[in-house]
Amino acid sequence: MKVLIVGGGGREHAIAASVAKSSKVKKIYCAPGNAGIGQIAECVPIGAMEFDKLVAFAKETSIDFVIVGMDDPLVGGLVDEMEAAGIRTFGPRKNAAVLEGSKAFSKDLMKKYHIPTAAYENFEDAAAAMAYLETAKFPIVLKADGLALGKGVLICQNLEEAKAGVKSIMQEKQFGSAGDRLVIEEFMVGREVSALSFVDGKTIRTMASAQDHKRAMDGDRGLNTGGMGTFSPSPFYTQEVAEICQRTIFQPTVDAMAAEGREFKGVIFFGLMLTEDGPKVLEYNARFGDPEAQVVLPRMKNDIIEVMEACIDGNLDRINLQFEDNAAVCVILASDGYPVKYEKGYLIRGLERFDGKEGYYCFHAGTKQTKEGFVTNGGRVLGVTAKGKDLKEARANAYEAVEWVEFENKYMRHDIGKAIDEA
Repeated sequence: MKVLIVGGGGREHAIAASVAKSSKVKKIYCAPGNAGIGQIAECVPIGAMEFDKLVAFAKETSIDFVIVGMDDPLVGGLVDEMEAAGIRTFGPRKNAAVLEGSKAFSKDLMKKYHIPTAAYENFEDAAAAMAYLETAKFPIVLKADGLALGKGVLICQNLEEAKAGVKSIMQEKQFGSAGDRLVIEEFMVGREVSALSFVDGKTIRTMASAQDHKRAMDGDRGLNTGGMGTFSPSPFYTQEVAEICQRTIFQPTVDAMAAEGREFKGVIFFGLMLTEDGPKVLEYNARFGDPEAQVVLPRMKNDIIEVMEACIDGNLDRINLQFEDNAAVCVILASDGYPVKYEKGYLIRGLERFDGKEGYYCFHAGTKQTKEGFVTNGGRVLGVTAKGKDLKEARANAYEAVEWVEFENKYMRHDIGKAIDEA
């Protein structure tokens, strides 16, 4: 079959690499793609939000299967548009992607269906939010309601910080229209875990667990980013925890969406906090995480197209999802200054070291092909992933591999998975 992947980051490169292994696939296109994806797929210069052009291209090229990797086109309704044109598409429809598109919606859903999460209040008025903070307990969490590239969450230690956060999100529109509404919720303490899952509207199959590092600097300091690295599996996500989550969070979420007339087919990413009171939901995403996909998908044994088709057809209960008995670590190589201000256009050297190297991957996030070679073209440039028999070995392999790559302005965290490695 001919497959079109919509998106252009490290997540989409990881998806494309998995799709390329499927015996069902003869040709892969990616819109808009990136320089790394261009090595395994034909990149098409159409933006992820150019729905009319994407549908027209899919029809003209006789695309058999579309995979929407990014949050914006999912929330915007690209799946609905593709389906209306008779094209099989993997991902939730617009009315289900709201699970990620509106934090206020998702919090209200959890409250209604008794799915454990942090206590919260929703606000559309900045003055009301400020007044609420006067009586709040700190630290406290502010979340822009809409999509904000993974950066719309502020953890505030005191009233002064929180009021500045409300002003930034709701009045100064730091995250644009995503800040038209604000969720203020209690600060939860515990271990964070990411659990990605395939869903067919009624059945859920959870993938291997992972954990992301959001802060820009070592020691979890600095600004929130789209993710500076990740590892899989999480040693804290035990079989016991998984069973509790399945019973109290995973299946209830799928059932709640169905009960609301918002049947969810695609990937639900559960951001979890393992608290003293049990696992609770931090957030939902309606697609693969980035960079979680870069450590989870390389460990998956199944044919990804077979699993995705089962989600669309409602046959996921027939799939036995399997993962390798190992570990993977991904370290993001970024441009110094990310996520605020950084320069682009620096030549990247050493990528050929990954060619044919079993268990090592270099996923492109912000790169561009030029006559001179690959150059940096974003804040997050590359995701260097390595496997190992356990997290300690995978981490050592990943940090060995990051030294193969050089570019001016190269920046990374040096402690991805370190606390786990040393535990």
